[in-house]
Amino acid sequence: MKILITSALCSSLLLLSGCNEQEAQTDTNKEQVTKAPLMQKSVLASGIDKANMDLSVRPQDNFYQYINGSWLKNTEIPGDKTAIGSFYDLRDDADDNVKAIIEELAATANLTDGSDEQKVADLFRSYMNTEIRDAAGIAPIQSILSEINNLKDKNSLAAFFGQYQAVGIGSPLAFYISVDAKDSSRYATHIWQSGLGLPDQDYYFNETERFVKLRDGYIAHIENMFNLAGLTDSKAAATNIMALETKLAGFHWTRVESRDSTKRYNKFDVTNLKSVTDAFNWNAYLEAQGVAQQKDIILNQPSFIKGFGETFAATSLDDWKKYLTFHTLSNFAGSLTTALDNENFDFYSNQLSGRKEQRPMWKRGVSVVNANLGEVIGKVYVNRHFTPEAKSRMSQLVENLRNSYGESINELEWMSEDTKKSAHIKLAAFTPKIGYPDKWEDYSSLNIKADDLIGNMMRSGNVAHHKEVEKLGGPIRKWEWGMTPQTVNAYYNPTVNEIVFPAAILQPPFFNMSADDAVNYGGIGAVIGHEMGHGFDDQGSKYDAEGNLKNWWTEADLAAFKLRADDLVAQYSGYAVYDDLNVNGELTLGENIGDLSGVTIAYKAYKTSLNGQKAPVIDGLTGDQRFFMGYAQIWRSKIVEKSMRNRVATDPHSPGEFRALGSLSNMPQFYKAFDVKEGDAMYLAPEKRVKIW
Repeated sequence: MKILITSALCSSLLLLSGCNEQEAQTDTNKEQVTKAPLMQKSVLASGIDKANMDLSVRPQDNFYQYINGSWLKNTEIPGDKTAIGSFYDLRDDADDNVKAIIEELAATANLTDGSDEQKVADLFRSYMNTEIRDAAGIAPIQSILSEINNLKDKNSLAAFFGQYQAVGIGSPLAFYISVDAKDSSRYATHIWQSGLGLPDQDYYFNETERFVKLRDGYIAHIENMFNLAGLTDSKAAATNIMALETKLAGFHWTRVESRDSTKRYNKFDVTNLKSVTDAFNWNAYLEAQGVAQQKDIILNQPSFIKGFGETFAATSLDDWKKYLTFHTLSNFAGSLTTALDNENFDFYSNQLSGRKEQRPMWKRGVSVVNANLGEVIGKVYVNRHFTPEAKSRMSQLVENLRNSYGESINELEWMSEDTKKSAHIKLAAFTPKIGYPDKWEDYSSLNIKADDLIGNMMRSGNVAHHKEVEKLGGPIRKWEWGMTPQTVNAYYNPTVNEIVFPAAILQPPFFNMSADDAVNYGGIGAVIGHEMGHGFDDQGSKYDAEGNLKNWWTEADLAAFKLRADDLVAQYSGYAVYDDLNVNGELTLGENIGDLSGVTIAYKAYKTSLNGQKAPVIDGLTGDQRFFMGYAQIWRSKIVEKSMRNRVATDPHSPGEFRALGSLSNMPQFYKAFDVKEGDAMYLAPEKRVKIW
C-alpha cells in the first residue's frame, strides 16, 4: 500500500444504426451522412461501435453526443456503481480476469506456506469471511485504539502520527518518499497537507444547501461510527472532530494552488523545521517514520504546516485522541464488521457519491488483493491477457508518436530555436513502459493469514513503508511501476521522465489489434500523446530531460506558452456541467493540455503512418472520420450527479464529454472531416482555436 500523492508525482489519464434511424435524421445532418453513409452492422472492421451513435444529433453541434448519444440514452448506471463507460467496462473486464486468477488459487489445495500463491488465496479468503469479521467486532484494531487512549502527551501524539500512517491511519501530515524534484538522482522525504475526512476544503465552508447537508451528514456519520464501535460521548466527539477538521481545512491550499510544482518545492534542513512550527515534535515524528537520519525534507504546503502547528498546540490531547479514534475506525471500517462497513458505505459512497448499493463482495476482495499483492496477480494477468504482438505494436506506436511530436515542435511558430532544442532533448529522453514491469515486486517479507484480515493489511502497509524508507540514499529505482498491469489507466512521471501504459488499457476501444490504424491512433494513440503531453503541460514543462525542476525556456517562450494556456483555461471554464456548475479550467489545465496535444500529435502520427497513401474508406467512413470517432468513443461515460459534482470539485480531469469536445473544437482537421462551419455549435473562430504543441 504505497503512499502516492498523485497530484504531486504523476499525471494519470484518468477517467449501430439502421436505415430507419438514418431516414429520421434532421435535414441539417444529411450532408454529412451523404459523405459517410452508415452500414447496418454492430461491430465494424473500422473499430467504431455504431450502435452507440445518435444520428439525431449533428456531429457539427455535439460530436460526443453524436458518437455516444444512443448509449447515453439507453444505458442505466447500476446501483452498485457511480459511473460507467469505456474505462469502466475495461475495469470490469480486468476485475473478472483477476477474480478468475484468485479463485483458481483459492481452490488449490496445499499451497506452499509463504508462497505468492498462498498469500493471494489467503488474503482473498480473509476478506471474504464476513462471519469471522462480524464475530471479532473491533477487536482486530483494539490495540491501536488502546494506544490512542493511552497517549500521555503531545510528544507521544507526534510519534503516533509517524508510526501509524504506514497502516493507513490518517493524520494532518501525509509523509511520503519520492524523487527530489531538483535533484533527480536522489530520493527525498516529503510532507503533503492532509487530515480531512471530507474530500476538499470547500466542503467545510461552502454554504450552498448541498454542502450544508453533507456537513450535517458527516457529523452524524462520525457519531454513528462511535456508537457502532461501542464508544462513549459520540455526539460531543463528532462535534469536536468536525471543528478540528474545519480548522485544518482553513489552512489547506486549494487544489489549483497545489498544482504548482515550483511553489510546492520547499526544502528544509530538518534542524530548521522549527522555523515553520515549533509546536510539533519533529524528531519524534521523523524517528517514528524511520527517517531520523535524513537531513532534509520537502514541505509541499509550508503555510499549511504553520497552520497545523497552531492547531496542534491549541487542540487538547483528548480531542486529538477522539480524532485519531475516528480516523482509525474510518480507515478499517470496510474490513471490520458488516455494521461498520455499511455505515461507512452510507456516508462516503451513498451520501457523498450517489452509489446506491455496495459493490459485490468479490469485487471489493479483488480490490484488496490488487492493492496489497498487485504484481503477484499482474504476472499471471499478463501471461493470460497480453501478447508479445500487442507489446511490439504499442512500442511502434509510441515511437511513431514521439517522431510526430518532434516534427510538431519543429513547426511551432511561437517557440524559439533554443527552447525547441531543449524540448527535443526532453522528448528523446522519454522512457516508455508498456504492459508490465521488467522486474517484479518482491513480497517475500509479507506474512498473510487466512483468518487475520486487519493484520494482513497492517503488515502489508508496514512492509511497503519499509521498502520506501530503504530507498533513501540509494539509486533511483527506475524499474518500479506506480500501477499494476491490470490497472486501466496510464501515467506520466516527471521526475523520471517516463510514460507508462499498463496492459489492461491496451484493449478495445483504446487499442484494437484487429481494427484499422485510424481508430487505434484516435484511441491509444491519443492516450500515448496525452501522456507525452504531460511532459510539456503547464507543470510538466517545468522539468528537464533528467526530471529536474529546472527552467529550460526563454522568457518570451514562457510568456507565449502562458497566453495559449490561459486561452485553454477560459475555453474549459465556459463548459457547463450543470446549470449551476462549470468545469474548473484552472484545475483541469494540465489534463486539458494533455488531451489537446495528445489528439493533435496522434492525428499527425496517423497521417504519417499512411506514407503518402490515401486512407481506405471502411464502412463508409474516411480515415480522418474514423480517427476522430475513435477518439470520441474512448471518452464515453455516464456518471451519477453526486459523483460528478465531487469530481468537478476535486478531479484535475474534465468530464468525458468536454475532453472530447474541447480538444476537437480546436482542431482544423476535425472541421474539415465533418464539415463544421460558422454557426455550428462546435465552431470556434480560427483566432479562438488553441494550438499549443
